[in-house]
Amino acid sequence: MRIMAPLSLTLACGPYDRTRALADGRVAVAGADLKYLPLDPEEIFFRMVSHGEFDVCEMSLATYLVTREKGAPFIGIPVFPSRLFRHTSVYANRDRIPEADGDDAAAAARALEGKTVGVAEWQLTANVWIRGILADQYGVPVESVKYRTGGLNTPGRHEKVPVALPGSIDISPIPAGATLSGLLAAGEIDAMYTPRAPDSHGQGPVTRLFKDTRAEEERYYADTGIFPIMHVIVIHERVYGQNPWIARELMKAFTKAKQAAYDDLTATAALRLSLPFAREEYERAVAMMGADYWAYGVEPNRHVLETFARYASAQHLVSREFAPGELFAPETGDEFVI
Repeated sequence: MRIMAPLSLTLACGPYDRTRALADGRVAVAGADLKYLPLDPEEIFFRMVSHGEFDVCEMSLATYLVTREKGAPFIGIPVFPSRLFRHTSVYANRDRIPEADGDDAAAAARALEGKTVGVAEWQLTANVWIRGILADQYGVPVESVKYRTGGLNTPGRHEKVPVALPGSIDISPIPAGATLSGLLAAGEIDAMYTPRAPDSHGQGPVTRLFKDTRAEEERYYADTGIFPIMHVIVIHERVYGQNPWIARELMKAFTKAKQAAYDDLTATAALRLSLPFAREEYERAVAMMGADYWAYGVEPNRHVLETFARYASAQHLVSREFAPGELFAPETGDEFVI
């Protein structure tokens, strides 16, 4: 009997606790010889979209939708290595947007209407979520804000994939050589939506828009049941087309690695994380969100994925709302039983 050599796979992904067991070899991908490249998301996205350098990689959910509609050679699996509540990602210049009285988050959000807001890219997944949440939860229409694009802390950033926006969206680039962080500190823009904190945060008038972001994010989850998905895992078509079995095996391996991260959070003999109350925080998350709060798969995330698809369509990133089942390799949908 001829034994096939393992499939050589290069995986580019962030250095997360939920993927560490894949990176250090504690969890293997059946039938594959995995090489894990721990890179920052921005570098991964650029290299995969521009040059298709990796066999498997982490990708922005928004970029995946945009490129999938354009026919890019990527197929997703419902593994979500990055999720984050995004109320914490809205910043303001307090000389331009005074702090709302007390804990009135709705008043803070409505103060954005008519203001000029910086975004590194329109299509950033975090920014899609922020604009959608502000519209749905606080009544701040996407079109009520003027948008300015450019580098966050370094000049010269552009959209990874071109997007065509209607005239109802007031959007234009900032001057060459300028940064959004610098413009926010100088009061030349009023606020910013950004997954990464600007260098000017905490200096002078630059603060987060919402006073108590954790309380606001917990309220949001209680209202919606949504833990926003930021990134998805994609396989290059050159690999998947010849090896469709790899989609299921990758999903199984990512799920095992995630369980290893959960186990680390519950350790009591010795702390495996450098946080004194890691176990208590884990138990608080489970009490609020359920035991598998970082769930993979389509069905546990259907409402989250449908909400994001609605936002992406409404914000003119894609021409229609993609159904969750359209986005992922069919082999990762149905489960077998014994």
